[in-house]
Amino acid sequence: MNNDASQKNPSRRDFVKQTSLLAGGLAAAPFLSRANYFSGADDTIKIALVGCGGRGTGAATQALATTQNVKLVAMCDAFRDNLDNCYKNLTADDMSESTGKPGNFKNRIDVPESRKFTGFDGYKKAIALADVVILATPPGFRFMHFDEAIKQNKHVFMEKPVATDPAGVQSVLATAAIAKQKKLNVVVGLQRHYQNSYRELFKRKDMIGDITSMQAWWNNDGVWVRPRKEGQTEMEYQMRNWYYFVWLCGDHITEQHIHNLDVINWFKGGYPVKAQGMGGRQVRKGKENGEIFDHHFVEFQYADGSILNSQCRHIPGTMSKVDELFVGTKGKIYCGAAKITDPAGNVLYQFDKKGEPNPYQVEHDELFAAVAKGEYKFADAENGAKSSMTSILGRMATYSGQIVEWDKAINSGLDLHPKTYDWTAAPPVTPNAEGYYPIAIPGVTKYS
Repeated sequence: MNNDASQKNPSRRDFVKQTSLLAGGLAAAPFLSRANYFSGADDTIKIALVGCGGRGTGAATQALATTQNVKLVAMCDAFRDNLDNCYKNLTADDMSESTGKPGNFKNRIDVPESRKFTGFDGYKKAIALADVVILATPPGFRFMHFDEAIKQNKHVFMEKPVATDPAGVQSVLATAAIAKQKKLNVVVGLQRHYQNSYRELFKRKDMIGDITSMQAWWNNDGVWVRPRKEGQTEMEYQMRNWYYFVWLCGDHITEQHIHNLDVINWFKGGYPVKAQGMGGRQVRKGKENGEIFDHHFVEFQYADGSILNSQCRHIPGTMSKVDELFVGTKGKIYCGAAKITDPAGNVLYQFDKKGEPNPYQVEHDELFAAVAKGEYKFADAENGAKSSMTSILGRMATYSGQIVEWDKAINSGLDLHPKTYDWTAAPPVTPNAEGYYPIAIPGVTKYS
């Protein structure tokens, strides 16, 4: 881990402003030619992994498992131990548990010590060495890593969510416009778009007529907690235990429930215009649980007046459900069951999920196939930003207890991030003398 306290970055507000200006001034910029797709003379597609935690390791595994001629050439993480663990897992003799096939990826990995980067700014060096960049750090860093990748003319796979606040959303939207101008492929890890059952349901959504109401769930026990260790600065602790801090995670309504919200937006062909809801911390109330809620219930309204009732909960011992339901004038779509029924419950369509390929793998297969062919096929960043904003809108509604309108929220300039990124800098929220963090209070917390 690089603990160099001298690492300083410009303020985030200056960064977001600069990104927007770049997008606005790019209208006359030329498109990249096919010659820009690779940095080397051969047909090897070079990959850089930025973010070496569990999801980064998984995404790299899926990229290496594609049929294209790929090679992992650079890795970066804020913490050296994360990078080392990831490298050890990716170079294991037997990868069958991860891939379902015998063998390993050793001949597809060439990451010497000189191409292993740590700290806050190592991502720039890793990105420079690749053709395709995998962005899988905690979501709070996504906007700046995406910006750098597009500046360096790289194709991108980035995990969801792509932002944790409206300022980050605006930055990603600006960068997405630049990526389109440059014809750089961008895939976002909202993998339902790459899942055959969802694709087939989407093709047939008109079977239920006009969609009048929707329901979405992400209810389960919750995720890991990483306790504070002696000697950690507050910045390091929050980055280690990132799931529990809004600037890094966005709360679980953003980090996880975005999947369901994105499916609703996709099938509706639009985004909500306002939201109101409720939420709080009923069980997950310890110092180690930072500042996020353990449950949210949000009523989203779309432009046509239709309503999405959305719920997400992280409470052990409660009902678990991750699914979406569409109710239309002529029937219903049950996404998890991959079926469409009429109002009486008669099955109109049933997708056979037997043998359905893993959508996490499909998204990489399709991205790398496009890159190998020199094709421009994927522009997921704009939707990724707006679906991230949908979840942020819901969080703003539950935190405040007020009706929050999309236009006001996305243009609010709300920026939750540090002014500088440094191991000794104070994060945006800090604990009180007893070690507890400030928690949003509905009816008290304001966004306007």
